[in-house]
Amino acid sequence: MEKTKKIKIIIGLFYLILLSMFLFIFFEKFSIDELTSYKFIKENREYFSSLRETNLIVFSLIFIISSVFFIFMLGFGSPIALLGGFVFGKWIGILIVATGLSLGSTLLYIFANYFLKDLIKEKFLYKFKNLESKFKKNELAYFIFFRFVGLVPFQIANLIPTLFNVGIKNYFLGTFLGILPSLFVIVSLGSGIESIIEQNETAPSFFDLLSSSEIYIPILGFILILVTVFFCKKKFT
Repeated sequence: MEKTKKIKIIIGLFYLILLSMFLFIFFEKFSIDELTSYKFIKENREYFSSLRETNLIVFSLIFIISSVFFIFMLGFGSPIALLGGFVFGKWIGILIVATGLSLGSTLLYIFANYFLKDLIKEKFLYKFKNLESKFKKNELAYFIFFRFVGLVPFQIANLIPTLFNVGIKNYFLGTFLGILPSLFVIVSLGSGIESIIEQNETAPSFFDLLSSSEIYIPILGFILILVTVFFCKKKFT
């Protein structure tokens, strides 16, 4: 028992070291000013567009693998969804992003279920104990609903199912189906930003962005989802 605990601590520390290295390398290569520069974004839009048109399958696989790594390291998916829409467009992007996020979340769940289960129970069991009976009734259906409603941030939602021993197959399917509505909105927004950047040599004004149907329609969709989630949470909890 003591040996197993030590192994879990070592693996947990290894995970933190990998995370720290990932963040250090990323911000060593790209500064915040560079990442937010319109010129940088426009140049990379053209670069990604070229990669996509040259070899869509290979580029898609690279993106999925990178998404899996990002989710496993950091846990949150909104930047991936925006980038996926920006790079692949609305329809291809939603499939690629949903696949990458679902695989990454599932791998993180497997890791957490084996190495972090006691810690997660200690931190979250008292908050979500009331959901146990709901998961037992219909695990897949309630997990889809759990993902859609988003009771907690995405990175925490990846870990909570360890409390209820959700099956790996149901976890993957539930994640994939449950995140589709919100993902579609974010991916559409990323796709809209890409279209606007393609059409403008200089950075558009905030008003120009909001007046574009490719931007305000996803935002309205996001507001609609928030309202739906608000009413669903009352019933779910």
